[in-house]
Amino acid sequence: MGTPNAPFITIAALSAVLNVLLGIYAGMKKADFSGIKYYVWITIASAVYVLGYSFELASGSLREIKFWIGVEYVGMPFIPPLCLILSCHYIGLGKLFNRRTVSLLLMIPALTLLAVSTNDFHHLFYRSVFLRAGTPSPMVDLQLGDWYIVHGVYTVACLLGSVFLLGRHWKKTKKTYRKQLLALIFSVLLPVLAAFLYLVGATPNGMDPVPPLTCLTSLAMAWSIFRNDMLTVVPVARDTIFDSMRDGVMVLDSADRLIDYNQAAAAILPSLALSSIGQSIDRIWKKEQGGDFPLPRDADGNERDERQIDWADANGRSHYSLRSSPVVRGKRRESARIIVMLNMTEQKRLQDRLQQLAYYDDLTRIYNRGHFIRLGKQLLERMRDAGIPISLVLFDIDHFKRINDTYGHETGDEALRHVVSSCRDKLGADDLFARYGGEEFVVCLPGASIGKAAATAERLRLAIAERPLESAHGPIAITASFGVAEASRVEDSLKQLLREADEALYSSKRDGRNRVSLPLTSAEQPSR
Repeated sequence: MGTPNAPFITIAALSAVLNVLLGIYAGMKKADFSGIKYYVWITIASAVYVLGYSFELASGSLREIKFWIGVEYVGMPFIPPLCLILSCHYIGLGKLFNRRTVSLLLMIPALTLLAVSTNDFHHLFYRSVFLRAGTPSPMVDLQLGDWYIVHGVYTVACLLGSVFLLGRHWKKTKKTYRKQLLALIFSVLLPVLAAFLYLVGATPNGMDPVPPLTCLTSLAMAWSIFRNDMLTVVPVARDTIFDSMRDGVMVLDSADRLIDYNQAAAAILPSLALSSIGQSIDRIWKKEQGGDFPLPRDADGNERDERQIDWADANGRSHYSLRSSPVVRGKRRESARIIVMLNMTEQKRLQDRLQQLAYYDDLTRIYNRGHFIRLGKQLLERMRDAGIPISLVLFDIDHFKRINDTYGHETGDEALRHVVSSCRDKLGADDLFARYGGEEFVVCLPGASIGKAAATAERLRLAIAERPLESAHGPIAITASFGVAEASRVEDSLKQLLREADEALYSSKRDGRNRVSLPLTSAEQPSR
């Protein structure tokens, strides 16, 4: 190339090619990083800028130079705001940039492009553009206009803003990712320093060093991409992770004062605010729940690991699991701790529902047969060991099939619930009451001899007989037949008691129903 500017032109051209290649590569990786499209636009804008500059240096007339300066500004003004957006995406602030905010950021670069393209009509960007005397190849000197100052301030603000945000993120970045962060800072900061040297006239022959130096910034980016996978292994910002967690998280110091919290914790504890930082967790908890924090440290400073709690909030009763874990850095256990609040309300409701299905009859809401047998065996063993009497009452609704056939199964279900309601008030808190199957019910009476059990059965019989079911078909009389048995022998089992009570029940059926009967071995027989 027969021009003294050949080295600069070559470097600028190589930089343009490198930017194009990086843009193609990054475009192929677009799914791995939310800000990748802005990086692609940076490479395109840089390629246009540097390519225009290389042609400017190779131009042979003022007219050609002015044309290629206009081409440079198709790309150059857009690079700084795109760098700012890319930096924000890198540190987890990408959600701030929607189509509207991006358009606002690119408004001044667009006006700059318009000002350069029409500069001959208003001279707002360059007051004058003229050939420099005494140079071996055509070069221009520029007198800056008012809009150039606006453009320059905006450019520097965007680039320094990027450096500030990336630098602020340094401490939060793990050592594994600091090289790629350093590459980003270098790529943004180097053009700022080069532009400053150019503006103060400290560059050789008044050359603009920024376009050739984009080769170095592009190489830094390339090294970061191919060596550290910058675009595919972008660390998500700590604040983004912290605030996007569904579980509430609070960080406490060694004195259990609040250090930090996330948005989910603020939703659980509405009184949490920036003013809460430094307050004791007991004070914060008392304001919300009226008591001390449920996971205190013990005398040795150790904390309890987990606790289930219920409290009332705007959604009614909620169930939370509170978990405490120490802050560990490397091999060292810090005195600070992290409190995680997990909303277990739905899980608790599901668990309660499953428990309800496992233990209770779904229709009558009393114990089902399986759970009664489990509890009955335990109760019988305890009473036998303590030498306390225990009795069993088994009863059956009379002519229940007739109720179903005459009035329908819905009325039959109402009859079952009605019988349970009539009997429940006549039983003690320690008595076990269960639906044994179909229209059959069983009651276990701890501490009751057969005489007392028979008296209880008689009260139940009267409660049912004297209270007809009020239905859509009118009052329906309901009666029941009862059988009573007592565990009078050490070897008596629950199965044996149920058999004896069942035999007594069938005696009541044979003798006309609506009565209480005892086993044939019993000397006591209650009157109807």
